[in-house]
Amino acid sequence: MVIAVALILIVIGSVWFHFWSPWWLTPLSSNWSLMDDTLMITFVVTGFVFVVVNLFMAYALIRFRYRADRRAAYEPENKKLELWLTGLTTVGIVIMLAPGLIVLADFVHVPEGASVVEAVGKQWQWKFRFPGKDGILGNTKPRFISNQNPFGLNPDDPNAQDDVLISNSELHLPVDLPIQVLLRSYDVLHDFYVPHFRVKMDAVPGIISSLWFTPTKIGRFDLACAEYCGIGHHTMRGAVFVEDEGSFQNWLNNQPTFAQTIAKQTIGSENSQVRQGRLLAEAKGCLGCHSVDGSPGAGPSWKGLLGKTETLTDGTTVVVDENYIKTSILNPNASVIKGYSPIMPAYQLTDDELNAFIAFTASLSATNNTADNLVSKGKQLAEQQGCLGCHSLDGNASAGPTWKGLFGKTETLADNTTIIADEAYLKEAILNPNATIVAGFAPIMPPYTFSDEELNALIAYTKTIQ
Repeated sequence: MVIAVALILIVIGSVWFHFWSPWWLTPLSSNWSLMDDTLMITFVVTGFVFVVVNLFMAYALIRFRYRADRRAAYEPENKKLELWLTGLTTVGIVIMLAPGLIVLADFVHVPEGASVVEAVGKQWQWKFRFPGKDGILGNTKPRFISNQNPFGLNPDDPNAQDDVLISNSELHLPVDLPIQVLLRSYDVLHDFYVPHFRVKMDAVPGIISSLWFTPTKIGRFDLACAEYCGIGHHTMRGAVFVEDEGSFQNWLNNQPTFAQTIAKQTIGSENSQVRQGRLLAEAKGCLGCHSVDGSPGAGPSWKGLLGKTETLTDGTTVVVDENYIKTSILNPNASVIKGYSPIMPAYQLTDDELNAFIAFTASLSATNNTADNLVSKGKQLAEQQGCLGCHSLDGNASAGPTWKGLFGKTETLADNTTIIADEAYLKEAILNPNATIVAGFAPIMPPYTFSDEELNALIAYTKTIQ
């Protein structure tokens, strides 16, 4: 009797919880209402069977409970009952299966004219790529993947040059237009899932999978990875912003293309040319006469020299531009700045060496601009390499320490020692992250191989997050 009562209470409680539960489906914001219909049909069929079976068991326990004067009849087969059960089960399965097959048929057929966007999963961040004005996504190959080219685009493919790259986990889409999402994985199995859109699909390393949907409501919707992808899986979050066509196009037009990204990195890589110029200046003994900090010397200081107007010994003036610097190196006594003696010897340098000298002097004339470029490059690296998937910028807890106020902060390590997060510590934490773990965090960060320039850029960026 106790078991029968328990079964009845379970049925009543389950039905009550189903209809009055505080947890329900997120509001539908896409075209896939059939998904909800299929789910509700499954709920009805399985719920009906659950109620009938449990109430029948309760009835049987009460109606046929043990009595000393009663004996059970042995009936190993009942063909009529078996036929009824088989028929009802078949009907139930058909009712549940048919809507699912209808949805599947629609799901695998992408509408003509659907806009295409690529989503790339990487522990633990999403990145996105839109085709450019040519409407064609460029080719990608794993061998092209690098810190500078995280999408693995073929730099020689003309179709890749105008591809629009989104290096953070925020995806913008136009409302009421069908969208096909192509999925790639950089490392392990991920899953693209926006609950409000109902559709989801695995991103599998080595293949391209896809899904499609039509956003029907303007707003912000959570994007999650729905497949366990490592210890930082819970941090692999993103957002989808659905907006009107005009707002979407305005946002898209302000995003960098592959060609622009490479060009920006090329500009940033001129720091190597600056270093070459500095090394040449040191090797040729230039810094013995020309200071780099504005202090006086046997020759004009190089600090702030480029672009400056100088008076020459003959009383004329000249703007110190690239041509003047080249002439002053190759034929230094042709135009001597007033106040200095014509003691500099002529140098025979190649065009590359001359350009390196000019790049070095230019860096001394635009210190603030150089610093801004370094911070900008650091921000770009942090977005491209997925750093912001684990390290927040607003002080909120995540899989790794927040970068807000990190530089110069005293941190307690897992071994209870303390350390100051200075440049040396940050470099080690990037190159060998599991050597010194901050207390309260798991050793989940993979090591990275960055150049000194990239390390300095990342550190410069973290210094700005206060």
